[in-house]
Amino acid sequence: MIAHIALALALFVPSLLLPFAFRARRGSLDPNNTGQFMQFLLAVQSRGTVWLGLGLALTGIGLVAVLGTSILRQPWLLVALVIYALNLALAYFIQVPRLHTLIGLTNGSDPRWPALARRQRYISYVMAGLVGTIGFLMSTKPALW
Repeated sequence: MIAHIALALALFVPSLLLPFAFRARRGSLDPNNTGQFMQFLLAVQSRGTVWLGLGLALTGIGLVAVLGTSILRQPWLLVALVIYALNLALAYFIQVPRLHTLIGLTNGSDPRWPALARRQRYISYVMAGLVGTIGFLMSTKPALW
């Protein structure tokens, strides 16, 4: 179960944290000129998502096998899975492509840079809120209907 949760969070951590690097560095996010942590996040986002997703799917199937299929009829879990799918779609179709356009740009090279970087941070706030909602649902397991 811990591995499943860790893999689920690891899929979103780069998309959540990288937009804040634009603000912290007050300019570009040049992959060749960043710290080890940022290089790690960039590597996970570009090369690790398939493996993390596969591990997440396998551990999820393992959890259902251990807990039984009755777990899939829990309303809180169904809502959490829908929110997770929305968050994944947001990360894959909006956040990651926009991050790729910002990587390597500097604050003065494009007049749209501050607005684009700000928008990325707002998307990260939404994604963090969705992850928090999933955490709330998993910890309280409310009866939704």
